[in-house]
Amino acid sequence: MALQHKKLLAVLAVSGLTLAACSETEEGGQAAQNTDGRGEITFAMGKNDTDKLRPIIDKWNEEHPDEKVNLQELAGEADAQRDTLVQSLQAGSSDIDVMALDVVWTAQFAANGWLTPLTGDMQVDTEALLPATVKSATYNDTLYALPQNTNGQLLYRNTDMVKEEPQKWDDVVEACKKVENQDCLTTQLRQYEGLTVNTAGFMAGWGGGLTDDKLQPTVTSKESREGLQALVDAYKDGTISSASTGASEEETNLAFTQGDTAMAINWPYMYATSEEEGSAVKGKVEVSPLVGKDGVGVSTLGGYNNGINVNSEHKATALDFMKFIINEDNQRSFAEASFPPVLASIYDEAAIQEQFPYMEALKISLENAQPRPASPTYDALSKAVQDNAYAALTAGMSVDDATTEMEKAIQNTQG
Repeated sequence: MALQHKKLLAVLAVSGLTLAACSETEEGGQAAQNTDGRGEITFAMGKNDTDKLRPIIDKWNEEHPDEKVNLQELAGEADAQRDTLVQSLQAGSSDIDVMALDVVWTAQFAANGWLTPLTGDMQVDTEALLPATVKSATYNDTLYALPQNTNGQLLYRNTDMVKEEPQKWDDVVEACKKVENQDCLTTQLRQYEGLTVNTAGFMAGWGGGLTDDKLQPTVTSKESREGLQALVDAYKDGTISSASTGASEEETNLAFTQGDTAMAINWPYMYATSEEEGSAVKGKVEVSPLVGKDGVGVSTLGGYNNGINVNSEHKATALDFMKFIINEDNQRSFAEASFPPVLASIYDEAAIQEQFPYMEALKISLENAQPRPASPTYDALSKAVQDNAYAALTAGMSVDDATTEMEKAIQNTQG
């Protein structure tokens, strides 16, 4: 354990996190203690999405007057949210019982011994949840959080400009050859997390990926290099718009809804903005799953996982509340708020599909989605991907050199 502990200390220093003392929860080796505590709890979540949780919290509080949930709104920015949680957890505080974690934080928090493993008395049946969401909440083969909501990317197209649904990447390339005097496909290639997401998606869509299940880099595999080459070629030949290297999700949203790009890759929220009054594409939007080399592509998974503070004094209430969030009624309310649920059956409901025509495509996207690497040093890993993919896109670095440097940098994040 000492050697492993030193290694974790080294790699966590890269991401700015400090490893807690070797705890009973390390690698799920022992079941959590004090699992029968009940009483009021505090649920912490970024303020951008708390409007979807407030009705659920109100309903819970009506039904559980002795075990009320108090909502603690965190900042809107992800980094600030994490900083608040880390400071509380590093101090050993029990003030927050349940925390909504960005999916990429789950491994970091689990590696620090901050999360109660969902084993033994805390075990949860995840059979009805989308498998990729469960994988995103798992670290070292142990479930450390319960998926709350998810997200997957979609391929949007303006049917006035691209009538046929692409079935594979070559179809996108061919369709773009017929789009004249404007951008064809816009996506997020600015040097931030969106570039990591799209790089991972192209690599996986060609059969590769960023890392294997043991977090060893796979970016130099033949398949990964082919995927990145497809991305670079598409940017250079104009299939992907030149504006994409300056685009985040919102710039992509504006380009599509203003009619400036024929197709776009973005998250489900853009469907609603596309159909609003004033949208240049209202009434002529169709969505499909991402496409890869030979068929359906691979979306990177988004969303929140709910974790229980290892210091919580009311773990039984915390667990029951997390399970309450993913019951059918509450997951349906997420779907109705364009907040993709993790309960697979919701996507098949006729009323939901009629109200939200993208739901069928989104389910396919999520069934083929992959979580980002469950690395305790994910931030540094993501920067390694961004830096080198951006150089291949904009600075003339060859894909072979970019992936070689990417591999070295990823290895360096692991100590």
